[in-house]
Amino acid sequence: MNRRNILWSTVSALGAALAATRAKAATEATAPGKLKVVYHLSDAEKVNFVLGNIQNHIDGVGGPDHVTIALVIHGPALKAFHAAQANPDISRRVGDFSKDGIELAACGNTMKAQSITLADLLPGFVSAEKGGVVRLAELQSQGYLYLRP
Repeated sequence: MNRRNILWSTVSALGAALAATRAKAATEATAPGKLKVVYHLSDAEKVNFVLGNIQNHIDGVGGPDHVTIALVIHGPALKAFHAAQANPDISRRVGDFSKDGIELAACGNTMKAQSITLADLLPGFVSAEKGGVVRLAELQSQGYLYLRP
């Protein structure tokens, strides 16, 4: 075997070994952990659709223990979660999500613009004090997958 063939065989073998090691490491890194997902909601007309998507997500993975979900709400959509005007279905869903451990984050900037506090929202909300888009970026930097239905 000449030098070129020996070198090529060695490089090929090392490349294959490295690829197999990386594939195994990637599989091991994702298999034991729960998937983390952040849903982004700003459109008032999509409130029920997004809440339905979240419920379908929970059901699809076998329950809330199998996924970590956050919902970040800002803009016009936040009005649907004002306690004084929320419809019973939204109130029930928010209560269920809160019990399931879903983070329900209301944009602090939107809250100021709508002249409300956390006390004015359905129970279970936390304030994204720096803003909804900042909270979205923070969650993504923590490995959350971003979904905007």
